[in-house]
Amino acid sequence: MSDLNRGISAVVNECLKVGEGEQVLVVCNPSTLGLAERMRGEAGRAGADAMLAMMAERATNGTEPPRAIAAAMKSADVVLCPTRQSLSHTAARREACEAGVRIATLPQVSEETLARVMLADLAELRRRGRTVAAKLTEGAKVRITCPNGSDLRMSIAGRDAISDDGDLSEPGAFGNLPCGEGFVSPLHTEGDGTLVVDGTMGSLGIPSEPSSFTIEGGALTGASGPAGAQFLELLQGAGEGGTYLAELGIGTNECATLSGNLIEDEKILGTCHVAFGASAGIGGEIQVPIHEDVVIMKPTVQIDGEAIVEDGALLV
Repeated sequence: MSDLNRGISAVVNECLKVGEGEQVLVVCNPSTLGLAERMRGEAGRAGADAMLAMMAERATNGTEPPRAIAAAMKSADVVLCPTRQSLSHTAARREACEAGVRIATLPQVSEETLARVMLADLAELRRRGRTVAAKLTEGAKVRITCPNGSDLRMSIAGRDAISDDGDLSEPGAFGNLPCGEGFVSPLHTEGDGTLVVDGTMGSLGIPSEPSSFTIEGGALTGASGPAGAQFLELLQGAGEGGTYLAELGIGTNECATLSGNLIEDEKILGTCHVAFGASAGIGGEIQVPIHEDVVIMKPTVQIDGEAIVEDGALLV
């Protein structure tokens, strides 16, 4: 069996545990049709009634799918979304999960990425992810620093963190694949300081040089360099809510490497990422048609003064 076939089998059989007689919907774009067909075929071999729904690419990550696809998502047992733009932070995804649907989103995932990163030790990913999520859930104050000059403080008090560890077997479960992070939605009204981005910058890829972001009162208010200015403009295009802090995540996947593809890069072991925009689907309050993450490669992340990551090394 090829690494790609093993990766697809892990998604369908180990993560989602697709069973006999279940209705499985695979949502894709024209450019991801080949991978979607492979997933539909694997679900069929697991005994499911597997279907394919193809839609045009969306404008941004977090833009809603067509109403007909949203309705189909809500009526399925399992949904797989190998799409160019992420459906993770859409109301359609959230409402389907609330109806008990198990959903895996795979935005921008390539066959090469899926084959390589899904070969990680899933048992260890679950241990790391759940430990990270427990620390975030128990914590109140976070501080992120890095050798490039980051110094950002935010509040996670009262928030429930999520372990994105590939276990999507329970009704209503949601995660993106390849898996490998623990994450939480910070309070979007709190958060001040500087974040220097030296990894992937959302849908813009890897910038030619680090960009410095200024966060005030929980919102991104300034960004240096051409890439930073473009990123801020992208967020502002979604309205005021687009600039708010949406997510803090810590990578736990030992097979992930810096590629310019966010679905992989945010999972790199010992990195952290911060997102802006939509957060309603992960415990926050903001629902806008955008969610963009930025990756910090060698952070130190402290929760209530205790380091959980130090200079890019995960300590748990």
